[in-house]
Amino acid sequence: QVQLLESGGGSVEAGGSLNLSCVASGSLKSINAMGWHRQTPEAQKRELVATMTTGGSTQYRESVKGRFTISRDNVKNTVYLQMTSLKPEDTAVYYCLETDGLRIHWGQGTQVTVSS
Repeated sequence: QVQLLESGGGSVEAGGSLNLSCVASGSLKSINAMGWHRQTPEAQKRELVATMTTGGSTQYRESVKGRFTISRDNVKNTVYLQMTSLKPEDTAVYYCLETDGLRIHWGQGTQVTVSS
């Protein structure tokens, strides 16, 4: 089994910053990408926030470009998300993910709340 342990998150006022981290452990095969999705209570499904391949290619949701930065430590199987200039619409449960290209594993999620 693969376990993803998230940390960080919390509550912050609009304009503030938060940092998330996620460590993957267990029966890991060759990790292809790690990243973050998020989901609000109203949403039907999770939406991509940012992902990063082992080769360093990144993908960001348009609304977070310039404010969020994803990074990885491939040796530690860890992915980070630096979030700045946070907005109330960033409020959601943030889920870490890891994929080897065939399977996707998810973390339990961590709450991020941004107040106006």
